[in-house]
Amino acid sequence: MSLTLGKLKLDGKCHVMGILNVTPDSFYDGGWHFDNTNAQKRIEEMIAEGAEIIDIGGESTRPGSKPVTVEEELERVIPAIRFISKISDIPISIDTQKAEVAKKAVEAGACVVNDVGGLRNTEMIQVVAEMQIPVIIMHMQGTPENMQQNPQYGDVVEDIKEWLEERIKAAEMAGIKRSGIIVDPGIGFGKNLKHNLEILGRLDEFKGMSGGVLLGASRKSFIGMMTGNEGSDRLTGSLSAAMIGATAGVDLVRVHDVKETKKAIETINFLN
Repeated sequence: MSLTLGKLKLDGKCHVMGILNVTPDSFYDGGWHFDNTNAQKRIEEMIAEGAEIIDIGGESTRPGSKPVTVEEELERVIPAIRFISKISDIPISIDTQKAEVAKKAVEAGACVVNDVGGLRNTEMIQVVAEMQIPVIIMHMQGTPENMQQNPQYGDVVEDIKEWLEERIKAAEMAGIKRSGIIVDPGIGFGKNLKHNLEILGRLDEFKGMSGGVLLGASRKSFIGMMTGNEGSDRLTGSLSAAMIGATAGVDLVRVHDVKETKKAIETINFLN
């Protein structure tokens, strides 16, 4: 049975998740949509550009970032969620590691929890289980504050799969169905360039673990590293990564550039 996120059904095609960071310090778009006016404008743009789900985050997880309080995160994300719910029926994902934020976001209109902490928080597991909503479990080695300090793996894909399987089993023990879980290998979260490229080349190995697979590679630093210029324009590399994901059979690509990615993904979906 296919997983449904609000009105979006994961049907074997690749779908586009638009990113809205309501933060002053996210790695790519930090500060751009921090106030309500700019956030609302970007929401309307993404819907017009063809986003099929919008992922809202109120806490930066860029390398070296530090957590914010529950209150501050809620002040950032709840107005955006309410605005989307008011103007559209597009599904909303809440990008958070905090159980209280997840709960209040779902009550405000979100239908998916995107936990970059990978359900390591027992309170988050309880909230997801009680509310019976789909959850995205992302792999991260360490924390945003220290994750890029010399990450180490044996076989990076096998290690990530083993870690994700442990988290899935913990979720199942709490009453969360495997079919309601989406796995994300966590490109850039405790991985170096070699690790990220290995993951991209073996994305198909994550299929079948759960109800779906998400790829989040958009605008990340490894794309700049491949060109030898970390500050270079990363759009082309981001589109290439999204198309690799679609070809490998991922269900969702989480992106900043909705319009361009949507066109690229439609080509892959047509061929498939």
